[in-house]
Amino acid sequence: MSRTSAPSPTGSGSPATAPDTGPDAPLSHGLKQRHLSMIALGGVIGAGLFVGSGAGIAAAGPSIVIAYAVSGLLVMLVMRMLGEMSAANPASGSFSVHAERAIGPWAGFTAGWAFWVLLCTAVGLEGIGAAKIVTGWLPGTPEWAWVALFMLVFLGTNLASVTKFGEFEFWFAALKVTAITLFLVLGVLAVLGVLPGTDAPGTANLTGEGGFLPNGPDGLVIGLLASVFAYGGLETVTIAAAESEDPVRGVAKAVRTAMWRIALFYVGSMAVVVTLVPWDEAKVVEVGPFYAALDHLGIGQAAQIMNVVILVALLSAMNANIYGASRMACSLVARGQGPRRLGRVSGGVPRTAVLVSSVFGFLCVLLSYWRPDDVFPWLLNMTGAVILVVWIFIAVSQLILRARLEREAPEKLVVRMWLFPGLTVVALLAMAGIFVLMLRQPSTRDQLLASGALTVALAVIGAVRRRRRAEV
Repeated sequence: MSRTSAPSPTGSGSPATAPDTGPDAPLSHGLKQRHLSMIALGGVIGAGLFVGSGAGIAAAGPSIVIAYAVSGLLVMLVMRMLGEMSAANPASGSFSVHAERAIGPWAGFTAGWAFWVLLCTAVGLEGIGAAKIVTGWLPGTPEWAWVALFMLVFLGTNLASVTKFGEFEFWFAALKVTAITLFLVLGVLAVLGVLPGTDAPGTANLTGEGGFLPNGPDGLVIGLLASVFAYGGLETVTIAAAESEDPVRGVAKAVRTAMWRIALFYVGSMAVVVTLVPWDEAKVVEVGPFYAALDHLGIGQAAQIMNVVILVALLSAMNANIYGASRMACSLVARGQGPRRLGRVSGGVPRTAVLVSSVFGFLCVLLSYWRPDDVFPWLLNMTGAVILVVWIFIAVSQLILRARLEREAPEKLVVRMWLFPGLTVVALLAMAGIFVLMLRQPSTRDQLLASGALTVALAVIGAVRRRRRAEV
């Protein structure tokens, strides 16, 4: 890809004659392969793993390992599909561009703006989470002030250059990878009984306290739904690849190595936790499964260690989501799917989109204080199942574009979806099954309905915009 902000469905164009500033200026190519590798690696290690997995363990018990393995397989299929399309046509709009090319402009509009809202909302939530940790260390300081400080820092890094963003993410990801690697090493040694001061737990925690499936199939379902949403964030690497030195090689390498990362970090860490710690121990939910495991191993200051790791994960996610939201907005504008002024690029950076995305994220923070009982919960529900909607667009787009590529440009199939079209159809059926499970669970039903309403509203707006433009 030579340019991601040209007004074309693929997000490609010629930067040779493009101005350096304006809506038609090209994005830069300042990300190196090491940046992409760490963005992909760090993208699977977030606060959802360190904290959110506790609720899944409490519901599913030891069978949470199965839940994460099943949802992990689904994510592998989705990433393989996305990798195939992104390697063939790299674009900063990623799946939004692919949906537009495969299904139509309304699909690109819907997938892109839904994802933008999701990322901006996540920026606010991550800022709140990070501020709570810091105010725990510095009681009496206002949470909103810390959120504002974090926002300003990452606003600055994203406004400066894509290289600055890449460097921040590189070191954030390196810290997260180091932390979880050390946890896994210590955990495996403890499970084997070779860690000084510990005895091998055997299968006592896996088969005791109600057995491997203590809450029955319903508990496993709740754990499965919790695990699905913990995998969000992998999509950012295909957005970032468009601004790398070699987009095709970058996205291909990142996708091909995503599989063992998922197995190692998610499934591996869950297996270590439920083997070491009784699934129904209160600390698993109250302070997180990783803290509970470290505390069980007698590691002093376990809480502070995990707080630092979680803070890094939250700040990393804020940085990445501001980046992803700004690039998605820029790509949408370049394709005539948003206000032209929002897509203004200066020095290779969509600075207006970065600023607007950050402001929207901070507005979500303010809503959590101003309207905590109505507007803010509604916003959270509205974005709760958006990632599943995005995955469906990815799968449908890949079904259509793969056949088109095989006819028109088979040499672009650098990454190929396995057993096409069979596994793509299996993935779509699995997503439909997750929707059914969400409707059956009271805790997720509202999320699904609200996210569905957002999707329908955006689809209608996109179709109306397309019709009006066609009539002009």
